[in-house]
Amino acid sequence: MYRLFLLCLGWLAMGLACLGVILPILPTTPFVLLAAWCFARSSPRFHEWLLYRSWFGPYLRHWQTYKGLPPGAKPKAIVMIVITFAISLWLVPVWWVRWLLLVILGVLLTFMLRLPVIDPLQQKDK
Repeated sequence: MYRLFLLCLGWLAMGLACLGVILPILPTTPFVLLAAWCFARSSPRFHEWLLYRSWFGPYLRHWQTYKGLPPGAKPKAIVMIVITFAISLWLVPVWWVRWLLLVILGVLLTFMLRLPVIDPLQQKDK
């Protein structure tokens, strides 16, 4: 029963992560990490799929190995965040929702800027 619960939670998290790629308010990374955690404990097959055959796989493997983002991932993420929030701010006519979006944008950018970027080539030199 516990395994089935984790499996369902993992797929729900993957669905939310995929939506998070498109929707600016919904974060992608926490849901991908939750899905990886759930699949690691419930289904080795789906965990392997997530790590080696999904779009998120290289980022997850890099995070598991080096505990940081690969070079180039942070600027791409920040640009996408700013673009999607700018579109949202432009489309939303309600002032309090705009303020809420600006607060969420500030928190999200602060979080992203604090994530470490680790180059595997530099790690080998140490």
